[in-house]
Amino acid sequence: SVAIRDALAATGIRFIAVHLSNPPRREPFRHTSYFTDLAVGVVAGFGPLSYGLALTAAIRRLETASP
Repeated sequence: SVAIRDALAATGIRFIAVHLSNPPRREPFRHTSYFTDLAVGVVAGFGPLSYGLALTAAIRRLETASP
């Protein structure tokens, strides 16, 4: 949603975009994302495993972040 994108952009909250499917392999209207250009990373195409992969990435980013 454009409203969610605007809210994320306004707050500056870092996030990882998660897609259960692989959008480029789906219908053309799904190829455009309103979030990936703002995201620090994107996990896509691994089904429910995508959530775990994104969580692992988020934890590692926090562990290596400068105080």
